[in-house]
Amino acid sequence: MKLDAVDRRILSNLQEDGRMTNVELANRAGITAPPCLRRVRTLETSGVIKGYHADLDPDALGYSIIVFALVSLKSQAEADLQAFEKHVEDLPEIRECYMLNGEIDFVLKIVSTDLQAFQRFLTSKLTPAPNVASVKTSLVIRTSKRQPGIPVDLTAD
Repeated sequence: MKLDAVDRRILSNLQEDGRMTNVELANRAGITAPPCLRRVRTLETSGVIKGYHADLDPDALGYSIIVFALVSLKSQAEADLQAFEKHVEDLPEIRECYMLNGEIDFVLKIVSTDLQAFQRFLTSKLTPAPNVASVKTSLVIRTSKRQPGIPVDLTAD
């Protein structure tokens, strides 16, 4: 899908605030409300906009621990990779999963309520998972930048 400058302004603004009214979005994009709504619907149906969500405060909900886990598997056969991804999909504590090339097969972002709960999760659900050779973890001490989404180039056309 070819995106013009108006589409990019719409995307940038929605990524910043997905609850913005169509009228406000249209004003920021420099167009009127009806064509803005049509463009948003087109961006949604084409898959450029994948969905909307609320940005929750983990601490307010008791998830004060964030851990990154580097997972190596015993086998990198496609069936084994997919089996691990399916296992991870069913674990709500794992919020993000990326398959890597190189020495490490996957990096996971895991949230937990406290260190004891994380330890239980690690020893009962992650390390004993089929095909897991090793898991190395790093506890997040501080988050200095957290910006979901992607940079939208407003100068491209």
